[in-house]
Amino acid sequence: MAKKKNFYLILILGSLAALGPFSIDMYLPGFVDIAKDLKSTESTVALSLSSFFIGISAGQLLYGPLLDKFGRKRPLYFGLVLYILSSFLCLAVTDVNQLIVLRFIQAIGSCATAVASMAMVRDLFTVDESPKVFASLMLVIAVSPMLAPTAGGYLISALGWQYVFVFLGFMAILMLLASIFKLPESYQPDPNYSLKPKPILTNFLTVLKEPQFYTYALISSITFSGLFAYVSSSPQVFMKIYEVSKTGYGWIFALLSVAFIGSSQLNSLILKWFTSKKIVTWALAAQCAFSLIFLIFAINDWLNLYLTIGFIALFLSCLGFINPNAAALALAPFTKNAGSASALMGALQMGLGALASVMVSLFSEHSVVPMPLVMTTAAFIAMLCLLIGRRFIVTEVEASADTAITAH
Repeated sequence: MAKKKNFYLILILGSLAALGPFSIDMYLPGFVDIAKDLKSTESTVALSLSSFFIGISAGQLLYGPLLDKFGRKRPLYFGLVLYILSSFLCLAVTDVNQLIVLRFIQAIGSCATAVASMAMVRDLFTVDESPKVFASLMLVIAVSPMLAPTAGGYLISALGWQYVFVFLGFMAILMLLASIFKLPESYQPDPNYSLKPKPILTNFLTVLKEPQFYTYALISSITFSGLFAYVSSSPQVFMKIYEVSKTGYGWIFALLSVAFIGSSQLNSLILKWFTSKKIVTWALAAQCAFSLIFLIFAINDWLNLYLTIGFIALFLSCLGFINPNAAALALAPFTKNAGSASALMGALQMGLGALASVMVSLFSEHSVVPMPLVMTTAAFIAMLCLLIGRRFIVTEVEASADTAITAH
């Protein structure tokens, strides 16, 4: 009976954690149709993705204190209701700017599901059970980018892009009902918890003063921004330049997700023989080389569909090694402020991801070049951070295989 109860708990928590990835990826095959219907361009429509990233970045910092102050379920309900309302309002948009604003609000809502699901795992499961539950959640989150664009491609081809938001809205309604009737309140509200800015900012400043944190958090976040550059420009590159169908684009996106997920899983095995520090160094060097060759090919117009897919797969494979190890190294020095450090790193990742997607949208949508240009810039800036940042780390706290975080 306990196993059955745990299964339903993990299923609900996994669904909550997957709402954000589904919201990011499911509408990507509709960029061309959205631009046509709203009399805009694909580059401008891509700003609705950027606004979603900004919303996630801000929301990461917002919900942590709220969950500690008011318990887990009330902020979760608020976020889901906000998400549902903004999803259905997306059906009525007549202008691309309305979509950009509503996607920001939708992201603020979806943050509640991601942060609450992680917090509730810590509350509801023992220390021995938690790693297995987190692994299940991470697998759901990792698989979401494979399923979402493929499902979105078929849905958009059959019914139109608006039905993606109908689907997401009803998905959130089911989650709200499951949360109300099946999820227990796992944390009692703390009336003494302060929501004043000063103590919260003091915690964040303590984290930011740690050289190992800011060195590896920057590496993780900057290289991750290359992923967002790919995500935001991929609809134009594959569907407009290479004239791939909506469903074909979904399958390409799924295939490239396998490269990222596969390398992150392989990373767990490699950690038996190499330290996180070594893996980050070599994977980052490889990423710099691959992205530079990709850029040279793009500038000289030597690319075709298959070469483009190949170069992106190599970049994402390197990211699958860099991200979990850099994240683990960034969090390794902390025990007391681990929550603040995690929230800061998440906010930094999404903030730089938003910046990368905006940068890509500023360039011509008739060229592949902007994608490898942003990817290459991100890889080389991350390498510079690694070379400079290590000089300030007095005593490096090594991350063990157990503390390395699964990429997602």
